[in-house]
Amino acid sequence: MNARIIGTGWCLPAFRADNDYLATLVDTSDEWIRERTGIRARHLAGEETTVSMAAEAAEKALARAGREASEVELLIVATITGGTDTPSAACRVQAQIGAKKAVAFDVNAACSGFLYALHMADAFIKSGMYKNALLIGAESLSRIVDWTDRSTCVLFGDGAGAAYVEASESGGLLAQSVGSSGDKWEVLSCRSRSGANPISGAQPAGYLTMDGQEVFKFAVRTVPRCIGEALEGAGVRADEVKLFLLHQANLRILQAVAKRLEQPEEKFPMNLDECGNTSAASLPILMAQLDEAGTLKRGDLLALSGFGAGLTWGACVLEW
Repeated sequence: MNARIIGTGWCLPAFRADNDYLATLVDTSDEWIRERTGIRARHLAGEETTVSMAAEAAEKALARAGREASEVELLIVATITGGTDTPSAACRVQAQIGAKKAVAFDVNAACSGFLYALHMADAFIKSGMYKNALLIGAESLSRIVDWTDRSTCVLFGDGAGAAYVEASESGGLLAQSVGSSGDKWEVLSCRSRSGANPISGAQPAGYLTMDGQEVFKFAVRTVPRCIGEALEGAGVRADEVKLFLLHQANLRILQAVAKRLEQPEEKFPMNLDECGNTSAASLPILMAQLDEAGTLKRGDLLALSGFGAGLTWGACVLEW
């Protein structure tokens, strides 16, 4: 039995912050941002929270699948901005949507988080422990970026994407490749915002920091390799894949990966121009938008890949 996606959903905050808006906050411009990243705008959470966006995306995924929240057996939220250290965002989403019998927990693998959640759900389903799972990637990154640092604040946005998966004897996940490299953790990190005790004293607020060049080199080297491993595991050639859905981090990274895989850029759909980098929400938002538009057809072969802080990475090949 494989995990097969049968419903998707997405949610973006109402406030759309284009590049001109960011130019009122830091020394930057629309041209500077677009040339280096491909991003034109991103959405920032105001009244929305990670949990409220996750719940909205989840309810849309369930509706598209024709399922009720009460049927969900496993609920995983991939996030680094859950809003509370405890309880998990997943438990709060469970309460909000009424998934009363679901086992709920979060996973922290940054931009690879949704792939990690999918990896775990597939293992649970293959074991026979659960027959279905609701997987959500959701972030409010605007709450942890330094809005005085133009090298990072222009990159990130908020949002949520969800996928409902069920056990299937055909199609679904065909092969996966997942990994971590903890010795590179400082390349992309965010210090905890609470840590004071009578011994340590007050701790400064943590903000997301990134060595952009190192992340770029890591991504263009690792993503083609892990996609290749997943393709080999599935017995699929790159030219048989209809679309490559990649974490939406940077236009130049996506172009470099396409070149290394010797595949046309047209097979790498993008929404980063409107969403920016939404970390764990990136892949499921893109997938849900393509699904909603009717681009994804049953039987299509897709390759998914995510990469991010940890450093972490993941890829899978699936039959839609």
